[in-house]
Amino acid sequence: MRAGMFALALGLLSLGWLPVLPSVGWLVLLAALGVVCLGVRRYVVGLFLLGLCWACVSAQGALDERLGAQLDGRTLWLEGLVVGLPTQDVGSVRFELAQASSRRAQLPARIRLSWYGGPPVQSGERWRLAVNLKQPQGLLNPHGPDLQAGLLARRIGALGSVKAGERLAPASAAWRDGLRQRLLGVTAFGREGALAALVLGDGAALSREDWQVLQATGTVHLMVISGQHVGLLAGLVYALVAGLARVGGWPRRLPWLPWACGLAFAAALGYGLLAGFQVPVQRACIMLAVVLLWRLRFRHLGFGLPLLIALNGVLLVEPLASLQPGFWLSFTAVGVLIVVFSGRLGRWAPWRAWTRAQGLIAIGLLPVLLAWGLPISLSAPLANLVAVPWISVMVVPLALLGTLLLPVPWLGENLLWITGGLLELLFVFLGWVAAWQPAWIPIALPTWSGLLVCLGAALVLLPRGLPMRVLGIPLLLFAGFTPRDEVPQGQVDIWQLDVGQGQAFVLRTRDHAMLYDAGPALANIDLGERIVVPTLQRLGVRQLDLMLISHSDADHAGGALAVQRDMPVARVMGGTHDLPDALQARPCEGDEQWQWNGVRFSVWRWQGAGDSNQGSCVLRVEAGGETLLLTGDIDARAEAAWLRGPMAGPVDWLQAPHHGSRTSSSQAFVEVTAPRAVLISRGRYNNFGHPHPQVLARYAAQGIAVYDSAHLGAIHLRLGSGESAQGLRQQRRFWREPT
Repeated sequence: MRAGMFALALGLLSLGWLPVLPSVGWLVLLAALGVVCLGVRRYVVGLFLLGLCWACVSAQGALDERLGAQLDGRTLWLEGLVVGLPTQDVGSVRFELAQASSRRAQLPARIRLSWYGGPPVQSGERWRLAVNLKQPQGLLNPHGPDLQAGLLARRIGALGSVKAGERLAPASAAWRDGLRQRLLGVTAFGREGALAALVLGDGAALSREDWQVLQATGTVHLMVISGQHVGLLAGLVYALVAGLARVGGWPRRLPWLPWACGLAFAAALGYGLLAGFQVPVQRACIMLAVVLLWRLRFRHLGFGLPLLIALNGVLLVEPLASLQPGFWLSFTAVGVLIVVFSGRLGRWAPWRAWTRAQGLIAIGLLPVLLAWGLPISLSAPLANLVAVPWISVMVVPLALLGTLLLPVPWLGENLLWITGGLLELLFVFLGWVAAWQPAWIPIALPTWSGLLVCLGAALVLLPRGLPMRVLGIPLLLFAGFTPRDEVPQGQVDIWQLDVGQGQAFVLRTRDHAMLYDAGPALANIDLGERIVVPTLQRLGVRQLDLMLISHSDADHAGGALAVQRDMPVARVMGGTHDLPDALQARPCEGDEQWQWNGVRFSVWRWQGAGDSNQGSCVLRVEAGGETLLLTGDIDARAEAAWLRGPMAGPVDWLQAPHHGSRTSSSQAFVEVTAPRAVLISRGRYNNFGHPHPQVLARYAAQGIAVYDSAHLGAIHLRLGSGESAQGLRQQRRFWREPT
């Protein structure tokens, strides 16, 4: 039985590694072969094939639901029902629309919308909206999250920004949203958002600082409803019924054991419904159902079988769940606990079991965190040692009891006030731990090193006394001491990061690293902090020898302060004088040149510039007979000045001036530079029309290849090697459109 269930799970999980989905003909053939294998009792092969076929069919259905290319970028009037829990920010609201319909086109079943300057929106309302629709896609950078896969896993068929709208019907059956408003309206030491996260699984009300503290301490799983919370509640209900039965407080006409199991499962389901029934809750409920059934029948199933049943149950309901890191973290954590405790002889003292569990979970999750490029909390064992019992034993029961008693005047709100105080004390402790040991983003590991880390974690998790267990520790050290990819002498490793409507280039020689522009920062979104710094760390850059900001516009300089705050920067150079004083940027001098590892760098700036764009600091990089020109946002007048200077001449690679604006890339500039390829950094749906069709036509007339971050994601180039550039979206995955 276990072998067959393992094969079924393996087939379902294989989906994530497919570059393309099989055709209908192949799926029919594989499914028929699977049925034949079951008929001749080759259950392992048959269940694997059937699991793979079901996962592919489900994924193809999700792909077919996505917005068609003919509607991408169009504005349509549509109607739909607001579902989930809308997120209200300062000046904007984000929500999901289901049952979307339009008279002019067939629409995806589920659309995620943003409405800047819009009115409050509540779950359960029906709206008529004018929406600029977009295909579901996100920024894609090296070793970072693939937002497009995440959107597909949640079956979001389109994104959109609302231009106008009218409410057609008020909210109905929106009890979760109403309860959230009640929770956010209580007084709880400023921790009302944490209460909503614990009770409803809605982390939107947590502040950015709170999320940073939770991430740094490895306690994110405690602030949203997890399987641990569900299991705890079920255990409390079961223990309550069993305790009443033992002391004679349970009615004798009702058999206590079936009632204890039934009420425990009902409590778990109720809590799951509060949370929106996400993957950790699904896993917990399925495992709990198996364990309670075993308890009723007094049959020993072991610990591994409930986990396998839960794994297959979740994947059969939603095969795309495996495209999200939370799925792997959830099941890995439970699997680690099963391995740690089920293979031990004798008993551990409670304190010893608890401390070891936290340390071994951290080791078990290490390969998963590395594989997904997620931050690793070195303080997680210590933080969870205190936070898990604090949340599980004190905070969650009080939060649920206070929520249940909210209709009772004074009582419910006071219980939540006490809960908020407990949460405030916890966050004070976690803040101290985070300041002492921030999260660590390790360098992206090559496959061979990642496999060695996995082997090391598996060895460490084995019981004491088993052969070769001691080898696990040195193998784990590959996570922190694997050398980064070395750049050959005389070459430059270059990444044009995908930062939307902005720009950021990472340039690495053998011993040096620099950043040309730092990405945008607008409102409460700083891509210097969210994308540039983590990418630098994953690429193995721990210090910047130079951060060169072409000019002061927010789409180029906005992330500079975050980069300087989170990473050592030896010096900063700026193309304009109106950069923030905190950067201490030295002006870009037109005659400055230097060499790093056989690579020549030189800068130029038009001294007669009349505005920030014209005053962009231009960087020329020469390596191995190849040349790259980074131009910032210079316009045609600045280009003409550049053509009169000593730097003028042909280049191999050109960063399109001003994102391909019509005011740049003049005919004379394109003819003189004569690049074989041009790099464009821009947002796919930007409001400026970049790149302009006339500019693209000018490049095409010269036979110049165009690499556009809006379609390719981050773009990688090894200057001096003679190789072509490569966009991350050119790496085939079944959820990405062919480029």
